[in-house]
Amino acid sequence: MPLKNLSVNCLLKAPARKRFSNGYTPIIEGKPRGATPAKLDSDFGILRLGRKRSKTVTTTGETAWVLLHGELTAVVDDETFTASRASLFDEEPATLHVGAGTTVKLSAGENGAELAEVRSPLKRQLPTRFTIGGDLPSEHRGAGLVQGTCQRCVRTVFDYSTRPESGLVIGEVVNYPGRWSSYPPHHHPQPEIYHYRFTKPQGYGHAELGDDVLKVTEGDTVVIPDGLDHAQVSAPGYGMYYLWIVRHLPRRPYKGFTFTKAHTWLLDPNNQGWAPNLPSNPAQ
Repeated sequence: MPLKNLSVNCLLKAPARKRFSNGYTPIIEGKPRGATPAKLDSDFGILRLGRKRSKTVTTTGETAWVLLHGELTAVVDDETFTASRASLFDEEPATLHVGAGTTVKLSAGENGAELAEVRSPLKRQLPTRFTIGGDLPSEHRGAGLVQGTCQRCVRTVFDYSTRPESGLVIGEVVNYPGRWSSYPPHHHPQPEIYHYRFTKPQGYGHAELGDDVLKVTEGDTVVIPDGLDHAQVSAPGYGMYYLWIVRHLPRRPYKGFTFTKAHTWLLDPNNQGWAPNLPSNPAQ
């Protein structure tokens, strides 16, 4: 898995421009290597199970799986959970969240299954949680602001307010074509992971990280170091999805972010910004 060290602050993990192979593909490893932020301290990868294939694991730390596509049956102790997902863009997430020392059997259906897998080093046992949708309702953030150019759908799977026992915060964002998200730019002391998918394989967007701008495509993963301003935009015509994961810091859990001061005026619905005076019948 190549690591492109694009600057001191910005890391793009690109497995890359093709589908992930069956089995587990590691993308981020918790033990810092090279310029990977030491505070991240989490593992992230993609698990693909072929048709009717299964995998049984016993977790060594807190672990969450987010179903990206396909049909899944999960068995934990005497409980069985089932879910299916055909579209990241139109359907709510299905998530299994367990603590250390939990044995889990994951089985795919007729069409296989693809899951994002994230592990934190938290060693204590946690109650098993299987959810369809998030602990919090989906939000249409940015509605009514700056002429609708940053409206997006945010699905918080769980956070500190709903699962304070966890070492993680997990959510999803659906970017509408040509629009911004994580906007206005903001930052927080905890490092973060973004994993991207698009409505078409050739889809793309840009990740703004401090003074760097990265082109992101299908299957890319970006590590956002602590304290760095970040915002995203999708190319016109392409819906952009990203899974976001924040790792709590010791004695400093993630409870929100701080907007970049220069751009806080964008949060005023009475100030929509400059609007171009476009001709009524623009030339084709």
